[in-house]
Amino acid sequence: MLMVVRSCAAGDTVLLKEVPARMQTMLKQRSGLRAAQPGRRVVKVRAVAAPLKTSTSAPSSSKALVTPEVAKDLYYDMVLGREFEEMCAQMYYRGKMFGFVHLYSGQEAVSSGVIRLLRPDDHVVSTYRDHVHALSKGVSAREVMAELFGKKTGCCRGQGGSMHMFSSKHNVLGGYAFIGEGIPVGLGAAFQSKYRRDVLGDESADSVTCSFFGDGTCNVGQFYESLNMAALYKLPHIFVVENNLWAIGMSHLRATSRTSGDEHPYIYKKGPAFGMPGVLVDGMDVLKVRQVAQEAVERARRGEGPTLIEAETYRFRGHSLADPDELRSKDEKAKYLARDPIPQLKKYMLEHGLATEADIKALEDKVAEVVEDCVKFADESPKPERGQLLENVFADPRGFGIAEDGRYRYQQAGFSSGTAVVSPPIGFLWH
Repeated sequence: MLMVVRSCAAGDTVLLKEVPARMQTMLKQRSGLRAAQPGRRVVKVRAVAAPLKTSTSAPSSSKALVTPEVAKDLYYDMVLGREFEEMCAQMYYRGKMFGFVHLYSGQEAVSSGVIRLLRPDDHVVSTYRDHVHALSKGVSAREVMAELFGKKTGCCRGQGGSMHMFSSKHNVLGGYAFIGEGIPVGLGAAFQSKYRRDVLGDESADSVTCSFFGDGTCNVGQFYESLNMAALYKLPHIFVVENNLWAIGMSHLRATSRTSGDEHPYIYKKGPAFGMPGVLVDGMDVLKVRQVAQEAVERARRGEGPTLIEAETYRFRGHSLADPDELRSKDEKAKYLARDPIPQLKKYMLEHGLATEADIKALEDKVAEVVEDCVKFADESPKPERGQLLENVFADPRGFGIAEDGRYRYQQAGFSSGTAVVSPPIGFLWH
């Protein structure tokens, strides 16, 4: 089910397609709420919601939504994301990773559908579930895995770990452990793009920023503040809500109030309230996600402002690898496993002549090689030197972190006991 929402004049009477049957079933099972009855009703809103027209017959290859090259790229990226995360689970349980590790398995269609559309100069802001976002943006599997292993060869030299992937080279502006804190960062990246173009006169400055976050984040203040500012300044920013229905162990239906006139809390409808389009898309279908994202990206590049995308998706594992995942029902998990986005795309590619079984097998073999290689690379990589502990801490490491002989101060005798002689930098006055 795809709903495309476009702004219209206030007070217009529009027709809104009712809740799809699968969501009605979920509502009955999950919350006991009375599901909306099928049919159509007239409501007063500031948006037009139109379902995507689908054909009942299998279309020919000429009607495929993407080219063979794009389809293969999407498939490779999704399989890489899935296999990488499943390998992370193995490595975590074998003691190769430490702390919390949050896997993305099941949500690959959102990352691939949005990020594979972007240019190298576009920015991405993520959450603590950030490994696959980094991979989709072009950060090598070696760098991401080494970062997870806490090694010097990681994309953050082992200092970021699972929840803080960052790559200036690929314009990945970080994963963030606290929900919502990355969205204003993404807004700043979008602002600089618009400022360079509108104020500095750089016509080539049309980069966009995509901020990813979950349904739980949509109940914190930074989300609404950022919606307001993005619409106010018409920033080239795309808000991507990965609604996997659960904020750790809290059901989305219990945590978020219903939107006006609905039996369900729709996040995408918050977009038109701030003057931007809102879109609800099946986040388990990479081609539908890509179609919606492409319109949002093109709109942002034209200078028409932000878009709010709500992608209904599902994570196949618990909140983190430390989560026993006992709160979600077996029936609910089985229902979404049956909608796995990877087999869906494979089936589409074969039916539309976009790839052969041999092509798909070659892509899967390539992924297996990459994942095996990145684990070997990470395992054999050196650990960070102790001196890195003092880097990126002091504004002037020569005065605060490094002694006169060029060595780090922690190497001085008595440093840990506080008896080392530490002279202040030149020009610095103690008070």
